Amino acid sequence: MRTPQRRRAACLLILLITIPLGLAVRMAPLGLSAFYVKYGGSVLWAMALYWLIAASLPQRSSRMLGAIAAAAATLLEFSRLWHTAATDAFRVTLAGRILLGTYFSFRNIAAYWLAIALAMLLDQWIVSRHVQDSRSRTIHGHG
Repeated sequence: MRTPQRRRAACLLILLITIPLGLAVRMAPLGLSAFYVKYGGSVLWAMALYWLIAASLPQRSSRMLGAIAAAAATLLEFSRLWHTAATDAFRVTLAGRILLGTYFSFRNIAAYWLAIALAMLLDQWIVSRHVQDSRSRTIHGHG
């Protein structure tokens, strides 16, 4: 399998792990403090956004993916200041609360950017490790 397909598969796997973790932090009775529920959910939401974008664009660098994810998360946060009947009606549904959120906060933006930076580091580690593994297999005649 070529590198973009492997990267896509790895990103999708991480995404499929991140989504239920985020939902559990936000919805399951884990006994977490309000801070961890709020910002833990925000961090995992932003990481899921990064992994979705990375899976969609596996040939792009983690810096480019991070910039796209940070811009999308920031725009989405600012969209909370824009009110229409349709968006407000969607925001009060479970899907709307999960996908769009309800209240604007600069702290959310900071949490998103931190989470995206962490996802970028993990992505860089995965990619660099894969490149080293590929080189090792090629050098030793297994590629």
